[in-house]
Amino acid sequence: MAGITGIGSGMDIDAMVGALVAAEKAPKEAQLTRLETATTTKISALGTLRTALSSFQTALKDLNDAKLFENRSAKSSNTDLLTATASKTAQSGTYSVKIEQLATGSKTATKALDSDFTAGVAGTLTVKIGDGEGIDVEIGEGASLTQVKDALNAALKDSGVTANLLTDPSTGKTRLVMSSTNTGEGKDVSITASGGLEELAIDTANDATELAGGVLERAQNAKFSIDGLALQSATNKVEGAIPDVTLNLVAADKDKSVTVTVAQDRDGVTANIKKFVDAYNNLIKTTNSLTKVTKVGEDGQPLTGGLVGDSSVRSILSGIQNELVSVGGNDGIRMLSDLGITTQKDGKLAIDDDKLKTALEKNFDAVGGFFTGETGLMNRLNNRVDGFNQTGGILAQRVSGLEATNADIKAQREKLDLRIESMTARLYSQFNAMDTLVAQLSNTSSWLENTLSSLPGVVKKSSK
Repeated sequence: MAGITGIGSGMDIDAMVGALVAAEKAPKEAQLTRLETATTTKISALGTLRTALSSFQTALKDLNDAKLFENRSAKSSNTDLLTATASKTAQSGTYSVKIEQLATGSKTATKALDSDFTAGVAGTLTVKIGDGEGIDVEIGEGASLTQVKDALNAALKDSGVTANLLTDPSTGKTRLVMSSTNTGEGKDVSITASGGLEELAIDTANDATELAGGVLERAQNAKFSIDGLALQSATNKVEGAIPDVTLNLVAADKDKSVTVTVAQDRDGVTANIKKFVDAYNNLIKTTNSLTKVTKVGEDGQPLTGGLVGDSSVRSILSGIQNELVSVGGNDGIRMLSDLGITTQKDGKLAIDDDKLKTALEKNFDAVGGFFTGETGLMNRLNNRVDGFNQTGGILAQRVSGLEATNADIKAQREKLDLRIESMTARLYSQFNAMDTLVAQLSNTSSWLENTLSSLPGVVKKSSK
């Protein structure tokens, strides 16, 4: 609005200018809005399609891995007692394992000491794990048992040995207890003391008593058997007993046998095949959503997906589906249907779990040849998709073009706003000039009427 207008003429100039400006602006603005909405919808739809394609390509890459078919799995029939892993060089086989005892670390203790014990002199405590190299710990004169414990823990923090204090409430006597996570026979923790600190010594040749330091619980080896052969291990992680297989002993039960089965990693392959099928089905679901037309009521405008009739979608799906039904591989696995994977009426894939399991059990290597390698299904499918979805590919170029369109729409809006602003100023100028002229003419008319009415001989009309 350009100030107070229409006073001279009595016309509503604001309304007149507003109507003229709206009539000029509305068609172009509506056109730009429709184009912007359509462009933004397409950009969003292409982004959704690219996300689904990326997930699909990830699944293709994971299954197109020869190492996946080289892996070996080791399964335990009772994971509460034992778990197992195998490297890819492990030989297939079945083993019966019994665990008599687990490997443990030691617990040793000093003799019983007064709770207010203090070191009479400064000295050194040397802590050893079995026959290993000793660790010297300096103890100051007058150090309490708590201070001795803290000094030991500070020095032994990376050794797997910790010191603690246990007090007998009935006597008030306290003992320094050394606990070790170093398992295996001969790994008991001992302490030798320099002169004046002998009361803190622990001799692992003896059991601990009230009067002498010694062993509370001795470190021991794990004892187990494989197929009836008695074996021992210093740790509960057993390597080398079965070539390229690691047994992790969890609990002991000498009366229970655990079956360890070493074979191809069929579970890992199955999981990746299902991941591929899920990714494909998600791609089909996504493209269906982006290309469908939904009727709304009898006379309603139908709702359309962002890529209805899009040639790129048709090309992508056509290429993928051609590869899915093409023949490849050998040795009994030449098509997806040989694995129990078939196309349903809705275009999605479904898996017959029993048929897939049988195919992996009987033709494991052939399944690998069907999926992997330059001529494998996964690589062929990826080649169909990659030209569309790669950086700088067809879909990325389309998105760039659409973004350029949106930038142009923004520029056109700015030009339209400038044109409307100029038009508004021009119309106000014209209407205000007209208003001023009308006011002048009205004033002149009133002056003439008054002047003429006061001339002699002029008869005024009487008002009744």
